[in-house]
Amino acid sequence: MSIPITSKVDKEATAEDLRALSPSELETWVTSMGEPRWRASQLLRWMYASKPVDSFESMTNLSTSLRSRLAQHVRMDRLRLQTLMTAQDQTVKALLQLPSGRSIESVLIPSFNDLHQATRMTVCVSSQVGCAMGCAFCATGKMGFLENLTCGQIVEQVTMMREISQERFGRDISNVVYMGMGEPLLNYRSVLSSLQILTHPDAVGLSPRRITVSTVGLARRIRDLAEDAPKIGLAVSLHSPIESKRSSIMPINRSVATDLTALEPAMRYHTKSTGRKLTFEYCLFRGFNDSSDDARKLARLCHRVHAKVNIIMYNRVPGIDFERTSEERLNEFMGLLSERGVTVTVRRSRGSDIAAACGQLANQRSD
Repeated sequence: MSIPITSKVDKEATAEDLRALSPSELETWVTSMGEPRWRASQLLRWMYASKPVDSFESMTNLSTSLRSRLAQHVRMDRLRLQTLMTAQDQTVKALLQLPSGRSIESVLIPSFNDLHQATRMTVCVSSQVGCAMGCAFCATGKMGFLENLTCGQIVEQVTMMREISQERFGRDISNVVYMGMGEPLLNYRSVLSSLQILTHPDAVGLSPRRITVSTVGLARRIRDLAEDAPKIGLAVSLHSPIESKRSSIMPINRSVATDLTALEPAMRYHTKSTGRKLTFEYCLFRGFNDSSDDARKLARLCHRVHAKVNIIMYNRVPGIDFERTSEERLNEFMGLLSERGVTVTVRRSRGSDIAAACGQLANQRSD
């Protein structure tokens, strides 16, 4: 079932790049062209389902006259693959160029069973070029904000990685996480539209429950997301349950509108409205946020907002003075959470040898 996207998408749709339109906007646009509404479904299938086409001429179930009009009046912007890198663990990172000339990075993360057969295939997508949040431990934040992506540019990362997944592993994409470059909720309109495309049966056709949006914690937008896309998973980059510590590494926490005091009721609203637990993403930094006191306070916060914890083993970023915690401390930290009834998992490094792991996406060729 596709996600209904209502109040946050403009009623009037103008088209220069068809891939910048949500399905509902595409319907509005085709009817304004004097075409029946179902033409939008045909266009969605050509742009996103199976192997997307590059030209209107390839859309063979459209009339010749309609294809000609499309070619005259609109375009379909595409991403250009610049570099493809493969890590020792088979994680794949793609450097993709936008029509603006700037580039983004996307990651395909395969999971394997005990027989070394590929099972779950996850695509980590970017929503912006760079990021304005400036988190102290993240390479992307060092770039600053440069550009928002359109919904089509977000979705095309998935369709390109889908082809790579099918060719290399014989598997289709199973999950999508908005954990690449950028803060998704600062590009809210495009992210919502991309969610609609990803879950539309005539486009990518993913289940909403297999998609997770990660945010540093924009309280107002978290409430909006609960209303606009309640079946989508929410992950909050927390990294400390203590105001002063979180503020020291995450500038977002230095405002009374976006600190933990403001964020907590928004998270409670999300879990109550959607009926789903949210996930705290928690990088364990040696000597900073890995103490027993940190664990106890994190457990209390989890119970207040109905959250589980995904611990991330930090990946070193050149020029950033953070180190991952020890395995011994990791086990103690997880034990303290588990003893207090908190569901906790750990995410190991994937693709760190090609700078594709959490916090490492920085687009070294951005200049």
